[in-house]
Amino acid sequence: MKLRQNVRHFAFKNALTAPVVGEKVTEKLVDLHVRVFGEKAAPGHREEREPHMEAFFDCTFDTYVSALKAGFTEAQAREITHIQANFDFYNHGWTEMMEFPVDELEEHYERYEPFFQKHDITIDDPLGDFRNREIPSAPPTLEKLDDPEHPHAQGGFADDVYVEDDSGEITRGGADPEEAA
Repeated sequence: MKLRQNVRHFAFKNALTAPVVGEKVTEKLVDLHVRVFGEKAAPGHREEREPHMEAFFDCTFDTYVSALKAGFTEAQAREITHIQANFDFYNHGWTEMMEFPVDELEEHYERYEPFFQKHDITIDDPLGDFRNREIPSAPPTLEKLDDPEHPHAQGGFADDVYVEDDSGEITRGGADPEEAA
């Protein structure tokens, strides 16, 4: 998957893993993700999906911290959470919100399979053990799976995490700054 990455992502990483501050930062980042992905929703569907996305994204921040503790880079940990979200979008038929095409679901799962298995994460249950609260239901649009449209998806990046910096340069791997030095 291709992700954007800049100094703010590393600041958020540090804040999310800090006591007390982490909860406030999580709230802000959940709001940001609900807005960003809500804007990708098909017309007329944003509002009905927002409560679901808010709860779902809140759970993925526990995944992010767990992935960091397991030794994944910031980009890899963030990619894991984005993959979880894309599994959820797929399960609901929200293909217009997906960041990679439907035919790359398995490939993305397989890259992180040991982590996903350890936490009971599957394509059908994208939160696995990280479901720490009730996730409100939201109306699916499963008919979109018959002929999926992915206006926001970027295919061809399923073999690794790719990081695009502020200058537009794309690098493969996503090493943290302290690892790259």
